[in-house]
Amino acid sequence: MTLPISIVMTVYNRERYLSKAIESVLRQTRGDFELLIWDDGSTDHSVEIAHSYAAKDQRVRVLLGEHLGQGCALKAALAATTGAYIGQVDSDDLIAPTAVEETAAVLDTYPEVGLVYTDYTVIDEEGRIKGEGKRCQIPYSKDRLLVDFMIFHFRLIRRTVYDLVGGIDESFESVEDYDLCLRLSEVTLVKQIKHPLYYYRTHSNSLSHHKQIEQILLAQKAISSALSRRQLSDRFEVNVQLTGKFSLQQKK
Repeated sequence: MTLPISIVMTVYNRERYLSKAIESVLRQTRGDFELLIWDDGSTDHSVEIAHSYAAKDQRVRVLLGEHLGQGCALKAALAATTGAYIGQVDSDDLIAPTAVEETAAVLDTYPEVGLVYTDYTVIDEEGRIKGEGKRCQIPYSKDRLLVDFMIFHFRLIRRTVYDLVGGIDESFESVEDYDLCLRLSEVTLVKQIKHPLYYYRTHSNSLSHHKQIEQILLAQKAISSALSRRQLSDRFEVNVQLTGKFSLQQKK
């Protein structure tokens, strides 16, 4: 069965949060979507959890791969989908019940828009709300995107423009979504839904927590590539400032 919307969820050892992430997708008010769960070589119970939902809901598919990292997993997952609109939900995050309906309605209504994104709310490990995402306060502009990744979550992309820019570049592992959004901004209109429809979870095992320096350096590479594509590299270069913040915590 081919459905018009494909949502992908890449998973690597996320048994603690996976059920809630999956359930948030399955509770959508618009139901004509597929949920492809791509397991990136988990060693915990993530695969069993994913298969349990696939057994109950025909919209859920589970594919298993070797552990190759987020960029490769996301690229492979998206390549295995068929929807005209494609989106991603991280396996430790949540989406609001109307996220798919509201974002798809924008793409349905405005054929010139190739990417629509929403504001987001930050939650902690237990799901408690910590506040509005800081990036929500940054208005979208193609130029501002060069220094601020305000197109954060939730995003729904028209497959035709995704294919036009060549899709995910896995060499930007851990910032592959930023690189993709930079390239998309150069070929299509982008629209923001100005209320939060995504719940971004912060916890000590998150990718951004463990690979912060790597993400900054790869983001620098993505920006430099964008400057070159936009024929701006003769006028601008990327200046990166790394700052350290220290604190003490109780030993476990």
